[in-house]
Amino acid sequence: MTTPFESHSGSARGLTRELIEIVFPMFEQASAGAIAVDKNSRITWINSRYARLLGLADTHGVIGRSVLSVIPNSRMPEVVDSGRPLLLDIMEYHTQQLVVTRLPFFNDDGQISGAVAFVLFDDLQPLTPLVSKYRSLHKDLLAARRALAKTGRSTRYQLGDFIGASPAVLEVKRRTRLAAGRDIPVLMLGETGTGKEVLAQSLHALSARMEGPFVGVNVAAIPENLLEAEFFGVAPGAFTGADKRMREGKFQRAQGGTLFLDEVGDMPLGLQAKLLRALQEREIEPLGSNQIIPIDVRVIAATSRDLTAMVADGRFRSDLYYRLNVLEIQIPPLRERPADIGILCEFLLEDICSGQARTEITDQAVALLAQHHWPGNVRELRNVLERAFTLSEGAEVLDVATLQRVLPDAAVPIAQADKPDSVAANAPAVILPGHEPPTELGTVRPLAVVLAEAEAEAITAALAQCNNNRSQAARLLGVSRSVFYEKLAKLSCLS
Repeated sequence: MTTPFESHSGSARGLTRELIEIVFPMFEQASAGAIAVDKNSRITWINSRYARLLGLADTHGVIGRSVLSVIPNSRMPEVVDSGRPLLLDIMEYHTQQLVVTRLPFFNDDGQISGAVAFVLFDDLQPLTPLVSKYRSLHKDLLAARRALAKTGRSTRYQLGDFIGASPAVLEVKRRTRLAAGRDIPVLMLGETGTGKEVLAQSLHALSARMEGPFVGVNVAAIPENLLEAEFFGVAPGAFTGADKRMREGKFQRAQGGTLFLDEVGDMPLGLQAKLLRALQEREIEPLGSNQIIPIDVRVIAATSRDLTAMVADGRFRSDLYYRLNVLEIQIPPLRERPADIGILCEFLLEDICSGQARTEITDQAVALLAQHHWPGNVRELRNVLERAFTLSEGAEVLDVATLQRVLPDAAVPIAQADKPDSVAANAPAVILPGHEPPTELGTVRPLAVVLAEAEAEAITAALAQCNNNRSQAARLLGVSRSVFYEKLAKLSCLS
């Protein structure tokens, strides 16, 4: 049997070639799925059983891709980086909980060559006692995180909370992981509502400072005459009415962790000079004090302003700009990634409907949303969905008519309104531009075109048969909801 490994003689620290040849076929046959990655955590092989678990129609399509772009919660990069196995782990993938074991393997020189993972169980029924304990601990962990979040010193978001599958979003996530691996200042640029704080918290949670505090401050929300005290603290009795004890500033509270400066473009020039000194010298001087306090803080700055123009106009110090902009993450506005709107609606509605009956959104309604300009980005999209959900009085489906009531400035309505009682024969077909059927008998068309058309027809028929209920359509097609939404989003962009 051919395995996904090269024929190395192995290493005393990891799997040997002989062990791979003996053990791998048994594990692969006994497991519910198997996958292998190279030393860069790119997928080199995946078997059909694992592909079905993940809802992948084509195993060849994921070869060469980062494992995190296919399985966002995968810990394979951790195994590759550390060279240590994770023998038993519960991995959550959408609604599934998989019991997984992960093993590294090495080349002749003892260097890491990659890793392999086996899904030991895709049904947790045999592990009910263990899972009950896990869920109890997980519940306690979430409660502890919520308690910490109330203090403003911990993170609530992970990278998976930045929703999207478009190339622009994948690039943002790639840069966030890259920044998390290095202790450098980061500058996030993006319009309001694009998710800058979500990414900042995710970056902190992925970094080596994850155990330290995360302190966020909105520069634009603090009066200018209080900014210095907020940042650097106040010495006892520094001015009339001041506390007789030292009042810590944001830098002291973020010691050992991350300081997130939101809307840094609104910072006055005088404070910019002091922030620059704090970043360069890694020390601060509280207001009214001669004491120098060393600081160990990573700064993440964010703004919706055009900092380069502000530097040119003299409204933002160029030296501070270059100090903050060691790594830049440009966050695209929602209007530039319409393919993500369907996935975002799925995620936001699940949160909005928490504790209530599940509400779906029709394809025509998603198409209507994709025509909107979204000046408020994801924050505005959530607002629209919440209003639509409220006005629908908990209806099972949000349709075009409901959304038009909360989108007074919506783009031109789509021609075909929602018809829950439509049948397959009346369902609108999805036709890809440039993929029209050949007019001449015997014309050979590219296989990719034929497959794309067949996939579009299958999705259209499934939606019609399920009365536009996309969750049911996904189950009918045998794919996960996330995969179904991604395919639907691509078709919506091409149609």
